[in-house]
Amino acid sequence: MAKIKIHYVCQNCGYTTLKWLGKCPECGKWDSLVEETVVPESKASFLAVKENPRPKTLDSVSIDHLERMATGIREFDRVLGGGIVPGSLVLLGGDPGIGKSTIVLDASMKFSENGIKVLYVSGEESEAQTAMRAKRLGGSGSGLLIMTATDLAVILAQAQEVKPALLVIDSIQTMYNAEFETAAGSVGQVRECTAKLLRFAKSTGIAVLIIGHVTKEGNIAGPRLLEHMVDVVLQFEGERSYAFRVLRALKNRFGSTNESGIFSMEESGLKEVANPSGLFLEKRASAVPGSVVCACLEGNRPLLVEMQALVARTPYGMPRRTAVGFDYNRVNMLLAILEKRLGMDFGTQDVYVNVVGGARVTEPAADLAVIAAIVSSYRNKPVMPGILAVGEVGLTGEVRRVGFVERRIKEAQNLGFQKFVAPTGNLSAKSLPTGIIQVNTVEEALAAFFEK
Repeated sequence: MAKIKIHYVCQNCGYTTLKWLGKCPECGKWDSLVEETVVPESKASFLAVKENPRPKTLDSVSIDHLERMATGIREFDRVLGGGIVPGSLVLLGGDPGIGKSTIVLDASMKFSENGIKVLYVSGEESEAQTAMRAKRLGGSGSGLLIMTATDLAVILAQAQEVKPALLVIDSIQTMYNAEFETAAGSVGQVRECTAKLLRFAKSTGIAVLIIGHVTKEGNIAGPRLLEHMVDVVLQFEGERSYAFRVLRALKNRFGSTNESGIFSMEESGLKEVANPSGLFLEKRASAVPGSVVCACLEGNRPLLVEMQALVARTPYGMPRRTAVGFDYNRVNMLLAILEKRLGMDFGTQDVYVNVVGGARVTEPAADLAVIAAIVSSYRNKPVMPGILAVGEVGLTGEVRRVGFVERRIKEAQNLGFQKFVAPTGNLSAKSLPTGIIQVNTVEEALAAFFEK
């Protein structure tokens, strides 16, 4: 009989120690170490699917072409690189209630409608609840196999019997391995269950898609090793108070990580958004102070969003700075540039910056639009109608180049924009569109925004 080992594992970072500690030495969190009892398995690596590997030259390795399984959901397939690769392990994470189970169940029904056998295992819902949610989504589900279980050994035995092309686990935090005496959802259980699923996927060629919960910090719950073990890591993001949802690829061994999928949460479930720029700009009021449109990149896709700013005299001794959907520290930096380079005084002014529609803008290409919106509200004067801003602003007041300007401008032209403010030298002479205004400094940019 194998010797039973006892150790303590941090439930926040996965740090392991032989004795209990009040504070984790790795992440610094208090009371996070939990006792785990382990019966050691064989020493074989979970990555090993062949015995006695031998070195080979790169030219001698045969590359088998694996046909991807497309879901039929264009935005979902775009992020995956065309579909799910057989024998791969995919991890989908996101906040509670964001729509992870909804999009995976919808994709599973699409698979079954196309003749691809799918086994959907839920550890959180009964079979009746899963069927009710499928009915709400409008799918027939006649070819979809569903099951409610949490014992991983039972699940893998059933998967071996029915031999699906795709196995869905909802969620990995509800699964448990009977060889470990810890509760489901602990770091050890999540790690070992994922390792078994990885071995299963590589040895059988059955693709496995697991859903994972996230922590308050937005990280996948469980050890960081989890993201390294899987082949693809997808993140489902969005504000629950908005209908807008974004699916991103944080890791993809079979494709690009620069793609993103845009969805809208409707009464009947998640719907693809064919024109996300139109979604964010609908019902936008024109000729209003403090409103400027910016062309940002969501992956490789240009996305037009409205940047709003409000500058108002503060009723308090300390002026407030608030940013929603945009980096707070970057707002303070842009205000400092305006004070230093243009002589504007915000010492008695509250400044609010908002990205309309619940979108999150992280790239510096939105700097110029934020500055234009702040100055527009400060002067109580709207910018010129039909104008688009794109450009990074440096600390010396210069407007710096950004990537893919041609792609951003083309998207804006399709939506009726006729004037564009962009950094000098970002476009070649041959690709200069009509209505382009190239600027070198913030002063030149503001003159272009407010000229008659």
